[in-house]
Amino acid sequence: MKLFNRILISIILTVFTTSFSYSQHLIDEVSAIVGDETVFLSDVENMVMQQAAMGDNRPVKKIRCEVFEDLLIQLLFLDQARIDSIEISNDQINRMLDERLNDFVMRAGSEENLERYFKKSMVEIRRDLRPMMENQQLASQVQNNLARDITITPKEVQAFYHSVPQDSLPLMPAKAELSLIQIDPPGLEESKLRTRQQLLDLRKRILEGESFRALAVLYSEDEQSAAKGGEIGFQIRGNLDKAYADEAFSLKKNQVSKVVESEFGFHIIELIERRGDMINTRHILIKPKVTPQQSVEAKNKLDSIANLIRTDSLTFEEAAYRFSTHKDSRINGGKYVSFETRERLLEIDKLPREMYMVIRDLNLNEISDGFKMKDRKGNTVFRIIRLDKQTKAHEANLKDDYSFIQQLALSNKQAGVYQDWIIKKMENTYIDISDKFRTCNFKNEGWLK
Repeated sequence: MKLFNRILISIILTVFTTSFSYSQHLIDEVSAIVGDETVFLSDVENMVMQQAAMGDNRPVKKIRCEVFEDLLIQLLFLDQARIDSIEISNDQINRMLDERLNDFVMRAGSEENLERYFKKSMVEIRRDLRPMMENQQLASQVQNNLARDITITPKEVQAFYHSVPQDSLPLMPAKAELSLIQIDPPGLEESKLRTRQQLLDLRKRILEGESFRALAVLYSEDEQSAAKGGEIGFQIRGNLDKAYADEAFSLKKNQVSKVVESEFGFHIIELIERRGDMINTRHILIKPKVTPQQSVEAKNKLDSIANLIRTDSLTFEEAAYRFSTHKDSRINGGKYVSFETRERLLEIDKLPREMYMVIRDLNLNEISDGFKMKDRKGNTVFRIIRLDKQTKAHEANLKDDYSFIQQLALSNKQAGVYQDWIIKKMENTYIDISDKFRTCNFKNEGWLK
């Protein structure tokens, strides 16, 4: 699966990182036929150029043969998808296209920059990307069908672990399980009122003729967009905070919104342009300010809570439920999980710096003093932390890392199923390789018939 994903990602990247003029001037020819699918020489050469651009310094012939075989494997999956009559809905493809194009536009800075760089219109870029996205989904569906009923037993996990050479076992980073209690700054409503008024004043200045762009540069606390006059680029609704999206999608072109409160702070928004399900907006973001007095009060409150727990007047779990404003952990007794992976055992080196600096000095089951930090949305919060469990950096083993090794074993078993399927599929599929590639030393036998 990793191999096939790498193939597709490389193809997609090639479209957006390689000069299109090369393919346009290349005299194209068929390099292989797999079932009803075709590999063109331009497909191979573009991927070779992409590999070289990514720093692959191996001989070009070796890269070319490897890329060519990757494409052949890709076409086996695509051919099977056609045979199985797998279909991907237009809505699903359009949604994926919107997300991918939005990512490219954000990286380029604007649609104009993207069009200028590739010397293509957004319509043309979308047209070129669409079949690749469709092929990716078709092939993924074939893989999902193959892997659907694959399971792994504890005995197989143990066998896999013992089959891996000791010096090849991955090094597991130091990890920790944490519980936390979080409170927001006291008097936050007053800070919010001041912030709202500040944005109302800016909105009035804009409606009276001042430049939204200029005021965004001067006042917005979203540093990334402020440098571009508040413009955040084309986004689909799902990529935006709900409150922000609801207001932004209700605006007319060049209309300025009312003050909007999101999880990131307070905004005023201007709609620049709407294209189908995507909109381009600019905004000014201002966050409520925390005064030194609020910080002192928050830390004192947290220290009082910590002392109640330390003296057994209150359990940590009860305190989290009664006082914590951290939504994800509050109902679970304060147990902290990664927002991205939803795992409890967290890599210490990847924790926010403020949390890392606190837990590095804690003993097991010890509760920290109150401290201030920014949450993942950039808002100021105050927390105490309890260190529930800690593991040191070590080589992966069955006792401490069973879930990790289980997933490795399952992936290895799936890879074996895919490989067996590829070999059988090669035997039963019409394959014709051009003379240019018949001297390649392929990893899989059976391509040359």
